[in-house]
Amino acid sequence: MKEQYLDLTKLIERLHRRFLDVLRTELNRLGIKEINGVQALLLANIGDEDIIIRDLVERGYYQGSNVSYNIKKLVDFGYLEQERVEHDRRSVRVKLTDKARDLVAHIRDLEVRNAEALADEGLEETDIRGAFKTLRRLERTWADYVQYGSF
Repeated sequence: MKEQYLDLTKLIERLHRRFLDVLRTELNRLGIKEINGVQALLLANIGDEDIIIRDLVERGYYQGSNVSYNIKKLVDFGYLEQERVEHDRRSVRVKLTDKARDLVAHIRDLEVRNAEALADEGLEETDIRGAFKTLRRLERTWADYVQYGSF
């Protein structure tokens, strides 16, 4: 079990990097050069929400990347609108522009194409459900460790 666990943790990291590569390739295909895969993923995760930046971080997204820098770049390039929150001027709320919504629509189409490619390769919905269940258990185990300091 130990060896499989270690292999799984390495695979998770590689898969995340590979997914960012997929996003970067799609951006290149669309002729979008000003943003990177992490920023495109950030836009996709914001989606239709009008969200406070702090909430993105608290959801567990983007640890290890500089959220403020990425938000600034996305605002500068016209993908995000931002405004200070009325009741807490320290907080900033962001939402997608039409330009970003168009890009997110392309990303959603890419996700559909990827799902279809997996199905064409013989992967079944039960396989995906099993993988998802395993990864959620792993996430819960790690979250418990972080919160309580031991297993």
